[in-house]
Amino acid sequence: MVNFDYDCSGWATKANVRCYDGLVIAQDAFKECSGKVVPMVYNHDHANVDNVIGHCLLENRPGGVYCYAKFNDTDTGKTARQCVESGDLSAFSIFANGLKKVGSTVKHGFIREVSLVLAGCNPGALIDEVVKHSANEDYEGGEAFIYNEDGLSLTHGMDPEGNPLEDLTHSADSGDAVTDDKITQEEAKMADEKNMNKEETVEDVFNTLTEKQKNVVYAIIGSVMPSEKDDDGEEDDTVKQNVFDKDTNATVLKHSIEEINNVVKTAKSHGTMKAAFEDAGMDSDELAHSIDNIDWLFPEDHLLDTPPRIIDKPDDWVSVVMGAVHHIPFSRFKSMFADLTEEDARAKGYIKGNFKKEEVFGLLRRSTSPTTVYKKQKLDRDDVIDITSFDVVAWLKQEMRLKLNRELALAYLLGDGRLAASEDKIDENCIRPVFNDADLFTIKVQCKTTGLTTVEDKYKALIKQIIRARKDYRGSGAPTLFTTEDALTEMLLLEDGIGHPLYADEAALARKLRVAKIVTVPEMEGRKGAKGGDLVAIVVNLADYTVGADKGGAVSMFDDFDIDFNAQKYLIETRCSGALTTPFSAMAVEWAA
Repeated sequence: MVNFDYDCSGWATKANVRCYDGLVIAQDAFKECSGKVVPMVYNHDHANVDNVIGHCLLENRPGGVYCYAKFNDTDTGKTARQCVESGDLSAFSIFANGLKKVGSTVKHGFIREVSLVLAGCNPGALIDEVVKHSANEDYEGGEAFIYNEDGLSLTHGMDPEGNPLEDLTHSADSGDAVTDDKITQEEAKMADEKNMNKEETVEDVFNTLTEKQKNVVYAIIGSVMPSEKDDDGEEDDTVKQNVFDKDTNATVLKHSIEEINNVVKTAKSHGTMKAAFEDAGMDSDELAHSIDNIDWLFPEDHLLDTPPRIIDKPDDWVSVVMGAVHHIPFSRFKSMFADLTEEDARAKGYIKGNFKKEEVFGLLRRSTSPTTVYKKQKLDRDDVIDITSFDVVAWLKQEMRLKLNRELALAYLLGDGRLAASEDKIDENCIRPVFNDADLFTIKVQCKTTGLTTVEDKYKALIKQIIRARKDYRGSGAPTLFTTEDALTEMLLLEDGIGHPLYADEAALARKLRVAKIVTVPEMEGRKGAKGGDLVAIVVNLADYTVGADKGGAVSMFDDFDIDFNAQKYLIETRCSGALTTPFSAMAVEWAA
């Protein structure tokens, strides 16, 4: 028998048992604490001295750390003693620091206090003996009460040395010893009622699980706890110590199930259980096994894209347009044409004596003047200086040129798409879009779909209509077909009656349509044609599209410093004009409205 005046005893922590937080306390992890007396508090509450309810003598045993608890004579201590004697509280929990861990196993540490808790984190940390002292008896003559698992009967079990005691049950009313088979029906009924009225704790629910189910719970909780592995992904065999002190950002073991329950309640708001544990782990007062400001220990993220990669719509078509248009060194230009298609312009046969009639034809002309297109950006000079990983100014200028080219290519082909009332709209009398240019330059083609019910039939009709309209084309050389990705996909998916594709690839389809190549333009999706139908394709050789700019009106970059706002400003602009200069050099194809 231990020579220590105690009121109750039990396991402060059981070794080699997986706790609810995923940790396992190794045998002899707290061996150096054996024989030491530590404070006993209620529920790890260190905020007030009134929460100190006694002290505990620790004893290292095979199986874990056993403790003998003595309550003090404070009001809180007396209340705690009554709760233990009545069976209201039956679980211990430890607060330890100076931990050394390998993975999720605690190999060494120091127990600083033992707490009387509502439910412990270690399944085996339970009170198994309660000593009730009479007024005229010393410690040896007291009564020992042992709680069994259901907490309904009090029996003698094992003494503090691990020796078996006489198996007796005490009556709830008189305390007289009676055999188990003589419990009255009234006592059994009272026990049942007590069990029904007792609010189930997390531990009560957990103990109803089978061993297999418990193992699954251990695995789930363990998966959200950090593990220590070396660079090769193997488990580290060395013992790594976390220096502990609440004021020095160190590791704390606060082995109480309430700590975990508080974190689990926040899991929904965090999105995942792991996120809840990681967030709580930033403060050692909130969750066991935590490191204050743990994010300071993480390595810096490696930046993969320096400078940042630009996310934008596909722009392969922009380079096709910008490289194909015809450039001249004049921003103002006129086009003049003689219309020889009229009947009066034909040569005539002559009969002797008759009057010879003069040829009559009309002259057609139009002039195009320039407009300014620009893009402006601003950077704070402090940012320019502080960003050292790449040249942010050069990157910004590159982005500005790309966006200017895209806007110009869009204006040449489709117009900028802004409303006519918008002050940012590019003037379509200065840069004339191909899709709605005058009928002398752009042939408007409509594809009728009346009576066609399937997508395949509609796109077969589209191909036929483009081929038929090709006879009116008068542009230079082989044109390019600009269309949407959806239209190209549907045409490539066309099959014959036995399921063979009609066109093996884009080149085969281009040959069928009598064009040099097919280019998809994402910005064409949803655009309306000149006659109100959905625009589906433009057939044009952009060598017939003239872009003019005077000297000094070509693309230019300017930068300036705003001394008042410490800002570096950048401007890229061009002043140019653009229009088709060859009659009937384009076809704009749309679905019939």
